[in-house]
Amino acid sequence: MKTEYRTARPVGADTGHRTGHRLDLIAAAAGILLVTAAVLVGRSIQHSDGSLYVHWPPLLASWYPHTGPGTPAAVVVAAAVVAYGPPLADRIRRRALLPTAWAASLAWVLSLALIDGWGRGIAERLTTKHEYLQVIDRFQDIGAALRGFDDHILIGSPGNWPAHVAGHPPGATLTFVLLDRIGLGGGAWAGVWCIVVGSSAVPAALVTLRALADERLARRAAPFLVLAPVAVWTGTSADAYFTAVAAWSVALLALAATRSVRLPRAAAFASGLLYGLTCYLSYGLTLIAVLLLTVLVLTRTARPFPLVLLGALVVPAAFTLAGYNWWEGYRLLVERYYQGAGGLRPYSYWVWANLACTTIAAGLATVAGLRRAAAGAPGAPGAVRALRTGTTCASQRLILLTLMALLALLAADLSGMSKAETERIWQPFILWLLPAAALLPTGTRRGWLTAQAVVALLVNHLLWTGW
Repeated sequence: MKTEYRTARPVGADTGHRTGHRLDLIAAAAGILLVTAAVLVGRSIQHSDGSLYVHWPPLLASWYPHTGPGTPAAVVVAAAVVAYGPPLADRIRRRALLPTAWAASLAWVLSLALIDGWGRGIAERLTTKHEYLQVIDRFQDIGAALRGFDDHILIGSPGNWPAHVAGHPPGATLTFVLLDRIGLGGGAWAGVWCIVVGSSAVPAALVTLRALADERLARRAAPFLVLAPVAVWTGTSADAYFTAVAAWSVALLALAATRSVRLPRAAAFASGLLYGLTCYLSYGLTLIAVLLLTVLVLTRTARPFPLVLLGALVVPAAFTLAGYNWWEGYRLLVERYYQGAGGLRPYSYWVWANLACTTIAAGLATVAGLRRAAAGAPGAPGAVRALRTGTTCASQRLILLTLMALLALLAADLSGMSKAETERIWQPFILWLLPAAALLPTGTRRGWLTAQAVVALLVNHLLWTGW
């Protein structure tokens, strides 16, 4: 049965403007209060016993006011997106939207990273003692390294892996090993890889919104996807690369499920293939399955599922045949997590302070958008009936997608396996919260985009962000 798509104005975009805008501002103010509380309480705890293991709670960062080569560029990019982003996104040719959004996202991420200079901002980020590039020489024999990977996860084991290598399946490290093998070794190439690939998550999200919601909502979301504060961490960590792989898995499934691509079966298989890779880049990103399931629910079809499942088995089968045991690796990771700072950081603080980190990374426009998403959530009997019959409007589909991403994020939060550093770790989930800003009224978009840019610029100029 073909799904019926209805184009509808974003919830609250043109009706109840004044009341809705006041509530948006209240939601943003609540976000500011949450961050303020996390800063004040966190400083008190850290000063008292040092148990948070961060220098500028709730972020893994240090106070370091500075400017750099990227400062003028970042200000110019932000001003250009605020001034011209909304009208350009509304009017640009359909084929030009995706490459333009990718280019703008890349410019924003690069300019923010270069505030810290080429070396400290990009080339040296993945070469520190915690990072993947520290162990490249231990993968001369890839098969032997994979077979013995789990033997080096625990602290105290012979030659135990650095924090990030131990904290992820070997797919993450193997990516940089393979880059090194093809002549793209070193921190500069690794940094560029993460930034270029990571920024492609923006067009992936737009592809998904086009397929599941409609063109208009995708265009409204585009400037907010580009100018997100989370770009501060997209330019400093391998999690940006993980985000893009997961995002394209969701996008390809959306294309396959709506049959809006020439080869839907190939898209379904590729979606599964990327999801399998996602699970071998980060243990926690198995939760991306929540978004994949949401796509199938919204499109009311299970047709792509067998091919997605088949594709999803390829990467696990390859690693298993090579001698790596994912389940054993995860079990040992949990033990390693509690051997280190994860076992000492208080859950009672981080279970809510993580959300303050997310507020900073997602920005106040996203908080206001999520307020509108919650107000328009498909919980009423009429909305549930619409879901069953496939007559949901575009904005309801966007709302469900963003709320399910929020649900996955909350599951990660409650697990206790994400205490601190979530501004970096949760990038793959934060990406899907950003489109909620498309629900904001047309006349307020520039104001909210300004707020997004200000948060990112303040964080990057006042703090030295970790990892």
